[in-house]
Amino acid sequence: MAGILYLVPTPIGNLGDISARMADTLAEVDFIAAEDTRVTLKLLNHLGLKKPLISYYRHNTEAGGQAVLDRLLAGESCALVTDAGTPAISDPGEDLVALCARNGVDVVSIPGPCALVTALAASGLPTGRFTFEGFLAMNKKNRRAHLEELVGERRTMIFYEAPHKLTATLDDLTAAFGPDRRISLCRELTKLHEEVRRTTLGEAVRWYAENPPRGEFVLVVEGAPESVEEAITLEDGLALVDRLRAEGRSLRDAVKLAAKETGLPKNQLYDLAVGKG
Repeated sequence: MAGILYLVPTPIGNLGDISARMADTLAEVDFIAAEDTRVTLKLLNHLGLKKPLISYYRHNTEAGGQAVLDRLLAGESCALVTDAGTPAISDPGEDLVALCARNGVDVVSIPGPCALVTALAASGLPTGRFTFEGFLAMNKKNRRAHLEELVGERRTMIFYEAPHKLTATLDDLTAAFGPDRRISLCRELTKLHEEVRRTTLGEAVRWYAENPPRGEFVLVVEGAPESVEEAITLEDGLALVDRLRAEGRSLRDAVKLAAKETGLPKNQLYDLAVGKG
């Protein structure tokens, strides 16, 4: 009989956030698959545990995932952990979960620390509907293309960001959404220097130009007002198609992306674009 894969969250800063169930699960499994075994070893030492560790991280998902699966199919149980937070959320653990699902291996997710939920709850922005966008691309063109897709997004948006990329990301967010859009910048959550800065994109750009960012950030950005969506016309959509084609996209891809961003009918946009051509 196959074993069970347990998804075990780890503290995002404060070791006091380890729950009894998280600790018990780590103690009971046969082995642990870790993003960085050195980081996990420190956590195990804190808990007074000794467990066999294997590496499972972004650059070995194929080989590492197969190694974990083979042991699970042999009847062993495994705890998957990241350096901080919940496995499989903006994390290669999602590939391992999918692999287990395809092979009939049970997956049990243990509730626990998650930076995006922690930040959203403290943001002061609407929490009823939100979209998690993870890390934006390093490539400037890809990053801006991602944000273009979100121009009409009315749900609260959540991003992860590293300190060395923060100022560039704030510039791009401001270009996409305007300087008056509200944002909560949640820094070093659960750690000694935890900070939640509730402001606007324009003010955030000015602040961090004078105060170099430190620590890991979760950015919670207000969604677009209803008026933005209502103001979009077919002419606006056609202009976006033209802009996307100028960036090198095919007509079909440009129409598909423009329709997704604006909510306009894809067929009408395509007909207009063809007629214009």
